[in-house]
Amino acid sequence: MKDDRMEKIISLCKRRGFLFQGSDIYGGLSGTWDFGPLGVQLKNTVKQEWWKMFVHERTDMYGVESAILMNSKVWGVSGHVKNFSDPLIDCKKCKRRFRADHVENNTCPECGAHDVTAARPFNMMFKTHAGPVEDAGSEVYLRPETAQGMFVNFKNIVDSAHPKLPFGIAQIGKAFRNEITPGNFIFRSREFEQMEIEYFIREKEWSALFEQWLSEMHRWISYIGLSKTHDREVAPDALAHYSKRTVDIDYEFPFGKEELYGIAYRTDFDLMNHREGSGVDISYIEEDGTKYIPHVIEPTFGVERTLLALLCDAYAEEQLEKDTRTVLRFKPHIAPVTVAVFPLVSNKEDIVKKAEEVAGLLRRDFRTAFDGIGNVGKRYRRQDEIGTPWCVTIDYDTLENSTVTVRDRDTMKQCRIAIGELSAYFS
Repeated sequence: MKDDRMEKIISLCKRRGFLFQGSDIYGGLSGTWDFGPLGVQLKNTVKQEWWKMFVHERTDMYGVESAILMNSKVWGVSGHVKNFSDPLIDCKKCKRRFRADHVENNTCPECGAHDVTAARPFNMMFKTHAGPVEDAGSEVYLRPETAQGMFVNFKNIVDSAHPKLPFGIAQIGKAFRNEITPGNFIFRSREFEQMEIEYFIREKEWSALFEQWLSEMHRWISYIGLSKTHDREVAPDALAHYSKRTVDIDYEFPFGKEELYGIAYRTDFDLMNHREGSGVDISYIEEDGTKYIPHVIEPTFGVERTLLALLCDAYAEEQLEKDTRTVLRFKPHIAPVTVAVFPLVSNKEDIVKKAEEVAGLLRRDFRTAFDGIGNVGKRYRRQDEIGTPWCVTIDYDTLENSTVTVRDRDTMKQCRIAIGELSAYFS
């Protein structure tokens, strides 16, 4: 069950243009979400910052963008056709379907009936057909993960970029899973994005590099400003079929502690299977001629879960003297709007023109919004709700001495700063 805070966050997201239900005017489509102006900016900022940290700032990382549709043999070889399933239970009374782990004591979570079927496997891959003929030979799947697109491009990267081990392939992209019971807002949906790395290593180095990458994941968590995370070692009997070790990083969401990120040691499972399945030798060759299949460490970051954790972590309510202030305390480099510029009054042409000029200057370096609707107090409240760190007000004094009022989101304190010093101040 979502607690009161979750409901407030969902309401804020729709009211302020972060997220909307997919196909909303037609009653929606379960497990799908549309990102509004602020949501898509926050999402793009997270992806850009992730790419900067894990690709641009490293010398051992190579980016790819693989196709969503892949040859069906990929999913057979990877084990997804056989193993990518959840146990499914049907309620014989209300006809609803649920994941087996969501049904307790053979009781339907929807209607309370005790008449449910035995669990049976349900493959979560979306199936479709490529081409004009719908037969077994044209069956393809929407990829359930981005990882296989990197594995099948391993040889292409080695042949074109000539990397030295250890090295990684990074990708940000869509994945699709036909979840039986999507829910908890954008936590579990049928269409989502992953930020993922396949880091290729020598087998003897896996343990040390696993710890290094776990540390790098926590560096990212700190960088974007998340707290309330916990490492959880996945038990051997709960590991995925490809994993020898997995650590999940859980976050304390309002609806409970759930997986945010994960890191897995996939051994040589994927590359070995693709070598055998394709008949193509995708071995790595050392300078001394040694030839072998590398092992893999896989750090995985969900985009939507990152956004949800950021919203939950940043959300706060403060009781002021006359009312309650709602604020999102995003770190400034993550906030969808960095600076909002206000004209003190909207009916004075010279003040409005000056405010537009200042906003134009700031847009060169910062995500800048212009807001001239309502009184300044209401504008502050709107910007607090979307997490804008600073508000700049252009007033009559600005026309005289080229200074502006800068108001800080967190302290609500105000100070006068010269227009020419604003960029340096915010930086």
